[in-house]
Amino acid sequence: MISYAVSLRTRELGIRMALGAARKDVLAMVLRQGLTFVGVGLVTGFATSLLMTRFLSSLLFQVHPLDLVTTLLVSLTLAAVALLANYLPARRASRVDPMVALRCEYSGSSAGMTRYTGRGLSGVEWSTG
Repeated sequence: MISYAVSLRTRELGIRMALGAARKDVLAMVLRQGLTFVGVGLVTGFATSLLMTRFLSSLLFQVHPLDLVTTLLVSLTLAAVALLANYLPARRASRVDPMVALRCEYSGSSAGMTRYTGRGLSGVEWSTG
């Protein structure tokens, strides 16, 4: 989902970089936006698991429903995977060549989805949407 969102924002990110945004600023912006969803998901999941402890206790084998160590390990594992899943598209976004992104063309709409086409650094045409 983050990768798709970044691909739709290629032109915007290119404009930001053309106007002087540093690569680290673009990387931080994309990471912050992606990790906001992760944080909300972790908090919501933890709150839901606390509310569902009575129902979860019958499904757990030799683990207490409020086992703090297990909950922290699962949360940290999910956060690490989510960080990696957000970092890769963010790194790609921070490496966008502003000139390539500015040449990105709008080519109409298909079922309400915006479609952009352009030519990447390797000369290969790409398209989103």
